[in-house]
Amino acid sequence: MSNQHLIDEDEALFRPIYHTGKGFYILAALFVFIFFIGAAYYIRQLIYGLGVTGLNQSVTWGFYIVSFVFFIGISHAGTLISAILRLSKAEWRRPITRMAEVITGIVLGIGALHPLLDMGRPDRMLHLFERGRLQSPLLWDVTSISAYFTASAIYLFLPLIPDIAMLRDRGGRFHNLYRVLSWGYRGTERQKHVLERAINILMVMVIPIAVSVHTIISWIFAMTLQPGWHSTIFGPYFVVGALFSGIAALLIVMIVFRKAYHFEGYLKDIHFQYLGTLLLIMSLLWGYFTFAEYLTVFYGHEPNEMRVFLYKFSGGYAPFFWLMVVCNLVIPIVFLTNKKLKKIPGILIASISVLIGMWLERLIIIVPSLANPRLPYKTGIYMPSMTEIAIFSAAISVFALGFMVFSKLFPLISIWEIKEGREESVYAVSKRLKEYLPGAHEEKSVEQAIKEQL
Repeated sequence: MSNQHLIDEDEALFRPIYHTGKGFYILAALFVFIFFIGAAYYIRQLIYGLGVTGLNQSVTWGFYIVSFVFFIGISHAGTLISAILRLSKAEWRRPITRMAEVITGIVLGIGALHPLLDMGRPDRMLHLFERGRLQSPLLWDVTSISAYFTASAIYLFLPLIPDIAMLRDRGGRFHNLYRVLSWGYRGTERQKHVLERAINILMVMVIPIAVSVHTIISWIFAMTLQPGWHSTIFGPYFVVGALFSGIAALLIVMIVFRKAYHFEGYLKDIHFQYLGTLLLIMSLLWGYFTFAEYLTVFYGHEPNEMRVFLYKFSGGYAPFFWLMVVCNLVIPIVFLTNKKLKKIPGILIASISVLIGMWLERLIIIVPSLANPRLPYKTGIYMPSMTEIAIFSAAISVFALGFMVFSKLFPLISIWEIKEGREESVYAVSKRLKEYLPGAHEEKSVEQAIKEQL
């Protein structure tokens, strides 16, 4: 591969920033329109109160808290997956870490706002900081998410600095922005060393923080005596579910932007095969935890627990429960264990299925338990209103719009990591050539030495 070819290939990573078609602006306008519809419905909710939602005396948590747990779960796609792949020095990680980290930053912001949406008086959120009780899992939740968001934002920004410096040196419309954000980075050996050390420290810190976040979210439910929630395995169950949905979200984003920006030379089949295998493993783990959870409930046969159990398996929420099982277990196994189906289209179908299934899982956990209280009341009914649906659609639009705006400002694939990996590969090949091929002298290129020996 010639040097000129490498330069031309690297230019493709800057293309989304400098060359944008009409389709980009049409999609952006559509997402902005959906967002404003959701904002209008939220303003209406502020004026008239939570009575405009489907929430009622029995089911006080609905779409908002379901989406809160769902979005926070997806955030594990970035920091946790990226950190684990960096820590394990998996070379195939280089083109995907940036996208994973961006997912974390965007969905954490979206998810963290959902508890405010669920409050009729969002200003009362300040009471948690003024009079919060250390015994409350809600205070633990706010603290852990704040720490996770801070660590994730820094973890996203630090690896961006070398690429921002490249954009600064190229000039353009956002030159002043890049000049400020690059922090005077010039790529000296000392700067590289300091940056690498900072990334490594954050990489180690962010893994326990990410695990603690979804564990603490699970404790909001598990620390109560509510039937269907009081479970000792909710912590690891939620972490597995978060990784499961996070990998699915990452795969969807990779496939979409690979097609949109022609990143086929970077996001290769091997990346989708590896992540597809991880998705399959998480599907099996999720199936194991789900089976263990419901088996112990059924075996114990406690009356209040069984009331919730039967409501999920054969009652009003049975269609959603069995659709969840199909989406999270059956479809991934079918598409990801068959070599003919485990291609990019099949992986996309499995990933979309998992996201649908994991959102349903949150719904299945939250609503049936609230709809079946311990008191001798009849089973509650929850139907989301147009307000909740509009705000949920707005949240999805903000996620898509945030990714599009990021792609317009910064490279979606880490250019310096790609170059670093390429240099390491060339060095490794050169070293082996010198050992085994007598024609591979220092003054000759690797490509030339190979040709001579062949």
